[in-house]
Amino acid sequence: MTAQNPEPKLILASASPRRRELLARLDIEPARIAPADIDETPRKGELPRPYVQRMAREKALAVAADDGFVLAGDTVVAAGRRILPKAEDEATARECLTLLSGRRHRVFSAITLAAPDGSVRERMSETIVRFKVLSAQEIDAYIAGGEWHGKAGGYAIQGHAEALIAWIQGSHSGVVGLPLFETRALLKAAGFPIG
Repeated sequence: MTAQNPEPKLILASASPRRRELLARLDIEPARIAPADIDETPRKGELPRPYVQRMAREKALAVAADDGFVLAGDTVVAAGRRILPKAEDEATARECLTLLSGRRHRVFSAITLAAPDGSVRERMSETIVRFKVLSAQEIDAYIAGGEWHGKAGGYAIQGHAEALIAWIQGSHSGVVGLPLFETRALLKAAGFPIG
């Protein structure tokens, strides 16, 4: 690129180290990390899919810049119509794991890309995950490990929880926090240089 047309920058509207690690798999290093400061409280009666789409869009627009593309994402774990919280304490993590034990649940991962010209593109991945029936000892051991902290649904699929998951249908990277297939397609459609 010439000085008149510099290489476009990507601004990641997330403090998540997992999203940054996943972007690296696409050979992308964000020019800037700019976490969005927004209210993430679900609206009354809001369902998981529209909620996660709204969160990704609001994060991207809160950080939107005229000097680069802004990529924002949000991931939720849903048991039926219920949005499971990010586990900030052991009791919440235990409640989530007990609820998910032996049953299928959905993980929605939405991404929004705001371009310097003001255009906004969005994609979504939906993944079905099923845990094995978890014994009290397995839940205790997982809780003791601490990797549930701050994770939607109280688990991290990229960690020890992966050994407790009987099957998955959809995007593994989407469950981690950034669906790579959808992210790559979104960036290419917006004209961001990517291999």
